[in-house]
Formats: sequence, structure tokens, C-alpha cells
Amino acid sequence: MTRWLVTGAGGMLGTDLVALLAREGEEAVALSHGDLDLLDADAVVTTVRDVKPDVVVNCAAWTAVDAAEEREDEALALNGHAVRTLAEACGERLIQISTDYVFDGSSPEPYAEDAPTSPINAYGRTKLAGEQAALAHGGQVVRTAWLYGAHGPNFVATMKRLAAERDTVSVVDDQIGQPTWTADLAAQIVRLARSDAAPGVYHGTSAGRTSWHGFAREVFTLLGAEPERVLPIPAAQFPRPAARPANSVLGHGRWASAGVAPLRDWREALRAAWPHLSAG
Repeated sequence: MTRWLVTGAGGMLGTDLVALLAREGEEAVALSHGDLDLLDADAVVTTVRDVKPDVVVNCAAWTAVDAAEEREDEALALNGHAVRTLAEACGERLIQISTDYVFDGSSPEPYAEDAPTSPINAYGRTKLAGEQAALAHGGQVVRTAWLYGAHGPNFVATMKRLAAERDTVSVVDDQIGQPTWTADLAAQIVRLARSDAAPGVYHGTSAGRTSWHGFAREVFTLLGAEPERVLPIPAAQFPRPAARPANSVLGHGRWASAGVAPLRDWREALRAAWPHLSAG
């Protein structure tokens, strides 16, 4: 039996991962922020020493993208420095969760795992620091994007709420990516840990691609609402403190080397997820 340590276990992905491990009879120590402050280096080292995990999955992160523009040092402390402490403590046992935001989004093609990184916001810079720390100690990095699930605020829950409140909803149509169900990603993380995959970067996003507008239309369709109520707008009409990549589509070529199939198409996943998603 594999012994797992999951940090950030109270978040959307961490909750699904811990639940999956429980269903499969794995031994998992699940720690939320209240259980372990990753900024406390001594506590991190002591926890890893006491738990003696075979696999450590770090789902904890500063995820307030816009707030990171003004508070980058704080975001870096959790997304970068804390990951370095964790990586030093557990080395190649670490699976670090990262993001499409390490890329600038200017490529017309999907980003391969070894594509040059060039983050355009503070959040992306801090997550890249965490990647580099994990990789420097022989760990694995799983980049993901556009996550939704049953256990936290997310785009699907927001669209459900707005569909009930408004006649029309305006949604950005010039940013593209891969909506990814956290339960699918959790299962992929388990498959990665059980494989003979080498250290390095893997892209944990669904197959296919769409815009936020296309994603919203699919949600409305599944709600039985008219998708024409979702109106397209350019990102320039919805300015935010942090710039977002225009292209967040990630390539999945490296899974073959691990003997693991990439995730299924995002539409198929959303339909499978639908009965499990909260009313939001």
C-alpha cells in the first residue's frame, strides 16, 4: 500500500484526490492549511519526517490571481519558497501542481511540456518558482488549468448562478483553454504516481479546447437553458489587474512516455461531472 501525503487537502482538487484515495483503500494523510502551515519550514520538515510518505501531492497554493499583483511577495512565499522547503524535505516523492499561467499565451499552438515559460503576471511567476524548486529536487510537476469541481468556487458554479439570476450573461470569447474536472485530474495524478514516469513536467488538462464563452454555452445547454443567452465579449471589455494568457491550451505529449493516456475530451468530462456538481 502506498502512503500518501496531500497538502492543500481542503481545496477543490485536494478534496477529490483524498476521496479517490479513500475509495481505493490507500493510506492518505490529508492536511489542510489549518493542519499544516506550509510557510512554517520546521513544521513542514517535521511533518514529512513523521508521516514518511511514499508520495507527496502539493495541492496548496495562493490562487488569488489578481491579488497577487499587489501582494506578490506573499504569493511567492506559498507558491515558491514553501514548495522549495517541501521539495527539499521529500525530493523525488513530490508531485507539485502548477498552472498554464507559466506561459504568456501568445503561441498559436498548444504548449508542449518543454515549451519555454514566460509568465505575464505575478501569479504565474510565483508558480514557476515552485515548479523550478520541485524539478531541482527530482520531483514531478503537473500543470493544469480551468479547473471546476464540486467542492469550491469555480466557473461552472458561477454560470449556474448567473443563469438563474440574469436574462443574458456576457462571457469572454477570445481566451481559449481546456476545462478540466478535478475528479479527472485527481485520477490522473494517481495514475502518474503509480507509473514509472520520470521526473519532469506533465500537463493535466482535458483534451480539446474552447473559449470561456464556449464553456459557458455548454453549461447553459446542460442546464436546459438557451445557450444564446450567453453573449461573447472580448477580454478587453472585462479588464482585470492581472493579465491572462490568450491561449492556455496545453499539449499532452509526455504522457506516452509514462504509459498513461491523456485525459478525455472536456465535453465528455463535463457531462460525466454534471450529476456530481453542486447547484452552486
